[in-house]
Amino acid sequence: MGAGPGDVLARARVALTVTEGPINVADFERVASEELDAGALGYFAGGAGDEVTLRENVEAWRRWRLRPRVLVDVDGVDAATELLGGPVSMPILVAPVAYQRLVDPEGEIGMARAAAEAGTVMCLSTLATARPSEVAAAAPPGRRWFQLYCFREEAVTRALIDEAVDSGFEAIVVTVDAPRGGNRERDRRTGFKIPEGLGVPSVAAAMGVERAVTIEETFALMDPSLSWGDLEDLASECSLPVLVKGLLTADDAELAVEHGAAGVVVSNHGGRQLDRALATADALSEVVDAVDGRAPVLVDGGIRRGVDVAIALALGADAVLVGRPALWGLAADGAAGAGRVLALLREELELALALCGCATPADLGRSHVQRAPATSVYSV
Repeated sequence: MGAGPGDVLARARVALTVTEGPINVADFERVASEELDAGALGYFAGGAGDEVTLRENVEAWRRWRLRPRVLVDVDGVDAATELLGGPVSMPILVAPVAYQRLVDPEGEIGMARAAAEAGTVMCLSTLATARPSEVAAAAPPGRRWFQLYCFREEAVTRALIDEAVDSGFEAIVVTVDAPRGGNRERDRRTGFKIPEGLGVPSVAAAMGVERAVTIEETFALMDPSLSWGDLEDLASECSLPVLVKGLLTADDAELAVEHGAAGVVVSNHGGRQLDRALATADALSEVVDAVDGRAPVLVDGGIRRGVDVAIALALGADAVLVGRPALWGLAADGAAGAGRVLALLREELELALALCGCATPADLGRSHVQRAPATSVYSV
């Protein structure tokens, strides 16, 4: 029998029940800002200089509008896709974020569990407070990539790669936009320092030392002379696919593919390196066009909603990475909070797909987006 009026009204009342707790990324950010002290919050939330790029990373996605198609069968919308030869539940990956034990006792281990539970990839930072082997042991079913800074001493770089390979990581993501650290004025204002004893255990192991290696020591050891030739050597010698993270131009995307990159990540380091650099949403299309299907193109920076993900996919990205959103979840409620953020983004993406008339991420294309009309200074 069909549902009677009373049943329909009862369901409606349930649907209108106020949801307890955070219901979007911005809510999780507010909770995290209450949990963290000013120094740690500024370290993760801040950007370089006047933080123009930090803000524009978010705003640039909002300068695009979706063009939905209707009367399309979207009864079975599924956000799942494939990336680097393996399945993911959604084209939303966890970006590398350093020193996660600053916000939660489990740190990267909790984040890895959240990503594995969500069925997506976690990219572990070189500056993690847990070693690749520890992360792999904590979340064995999960897919993992390792973000790599290259060091002056090749033996240190090799040791980091070897541990990632031995621990079942599936790709190396070389960050290329940080030959020097950016001008992060929030940290200078708060006097923030990484707490003594909270080191980078993978780097310490690679160096053969037992004490905690400080962030200052780590950055001093990094190689600012890295070149395209070095990338080509790394890609040819590494047993894993090597992606390049930190590109904003077609020229560099072309060079990356020519020198053996298995994928590129459009990124400006979350606005933490060069202020006034292009927002990633504004750089994405030219990189996609330059790569021309020869390798996966990913993008990070400023993604806060499922509709942001949909726009990125429509512009040609194969997937996105989220750093701060997942971290805010971790700060708010550990692995469960990080998992909830990932679930929220997937739910929002699936809704955006359905409302755009797309059953899968692959159905999105440039016909689904256009630039928003320019806002006049005389608009009211």
